[in-house]
Amino acid sequence: MMGTRIDANAREEVEERLAEETPVTLAYNLSPHAVMMATPADLEDFAVGFSLTEGIVDRARDVERVGVVRYDRGIELQIEVPAEAAARSGTRSRRLSGRTGCGICGTADVDRVLRELPRVEWPARFEPSAVLRAMRELSARQPLNDETGAVHAAGWARADGTLAQVREDVGRHNALDKLVGALARSGTAVEQGFVVMTSRGSFELVQKVAILGAPLLATVSAPTALAVRVAEQAGLTLAGFARGDRVTVYTHRDRVAGA
Repeated sequence: MMGTRIDANAREEVEERLAEETPVTLAYNLSPHAVMMATPADLEDFAVGFSLTEGIVDRARDVERVGVVRYDRGIELQIEVPAEAAARSGTRSRRLSGRTGCGICGTADVDRVLRELPRVEWPARFEPSAVLRAMRELSARQPLNDETGAVHAAGWARADGTLAQVREDVGRHNALDKLVGALARSGTAVEQGFVVMTSRGSFELVQKVAILGAPLLATVSAPTALAVRVAEQAGLTLAGFARGDRVTVYTHRDRVAGA
């Protein structure tokens, strides 16, 4: 994409790569459930992760098939699930499309927004240095963001802070759904590591990580007050401002050494 770059002393024509943002319809057994604005990559992971974090399926294997159909104006993910799961999706369908920065858009029921979550009971313990190592590695493993400067990343790290999986998307909640799907499809023991994200710690991210079952979520920016309350209730360790040589731990601090 061509643009004009202007600074105090000059202007020049530049060609830059921009991040793609595409309407992605998630349809269960051919019945549309939601339309999300997303980066058109890792779509099978997205389908599985969204299905899990929305509570439509309980296990990755319940997603029997994902068909990716590309149209001129968007993409449809044709997700085949058992009849019981398809019926569940019908009761939870969204009335509006999900904007890029919105993980719950179109959800009409407050009880569904602030739903009861499974409690994270895993007695893990992590070193602050491991959390900061994972965040540094995450910053270095974002090829799409390096090219465009416009996407978020979600990563899962082992206990020592080494990153095992990373997914990117223009929406932070989509990036996390893609990560959840990738981890579920690979059978990763998520309770033995933690999740890091290049965003603020919003409550819908807390919900998704609690459903995933990872014991800790660390974000580069601050959490919201609601995210802290939800994390406390769910038994999830929530950390923010994970950058440089410091991290702030807000909930279930016993999982982080020295907190």
